[in-house]
Amino acid sequence: MPDIDLAGPGAARRLTGYLVRPDGEGPWPGVVLVHEAFGLDPVQRGLAETMAGLGYLTLAVDLFSNGGARRCLVSTFRSLVSGKGPALDDIATGREYLRSSPECTGKVGIIGFCMGGGFALLTAPDFDASAPNYGFLPRDESVLENACPIVASYGGKDVSLRGAAAKLEATLTKAGVPHDVKEYPGAGHSFLNGGESGPKIMRPLLRVAGMGPEPVAAADAWARIDAFFTEHLAAPAR
Repeated sequence: MPDIDLAGPGAARRLTGYLVRPDGEGPWPGVVLVHEAFGLDPVQRGLAETMAGLGYLTLAVDLFSNGGARRCLVSTFRSLVSGKGPALDDIATGREYLRSSPECTGKVGIIGFCMGGGFALLTAPDFDASAPNYGFLPRDESVLENACPIVASYGGKDVSLRGAAAKLEATLTKAGVPHDVKEYPGAGHSFLNGGESGPKIMRPLLRVAGMGPEPVAAADAWARIDAFFTEHLAAPAR
């Protein structure tokens, strides 16, 4: 399926996305997918297809549309840290694209992986359900006080996010946000990926660091995401 133009004619910035429709007839609940730091590569597109297979009109927004990862990565992480900037605007554009689509019920969730998991937490107040996967917690955790329901997954072997699952659990419990947070002891970072991602030259190093697929944990995490999104996105918003 070809990418779609989300920016429209005459836009100052380029923005594309990968839209995947479920089988059958809509309308369907929508899901914005936010990719990991390596970009919207075939592995991340595969995750969008998995989400569509669960029955969601899925739009993977390419945060690196306007120049590629080399040019956009720093500014995108700057948006993640500051809570403002083009990356947040791009995610909002994707959300409104789905909400305005006749193929969508009007209910829209967000799912993110790695860097995208951080954005799924940061923008949780703007969606109907959120699934951050191994995402960094917002610097200002008060944004989670008004968050939508959250289903989050972390790997116990992910040294970059040690303690994040427990901290998120405590924050959401205190805020009274419906949630399901789980840490998988045998999994590391990027365990939901269906294959190895990132530049080929880096993949041996990523494997040594314990990053990559872990099918058993991934199957359980997908089942939890499916059940949680069914509960919180099934009721039509229109």
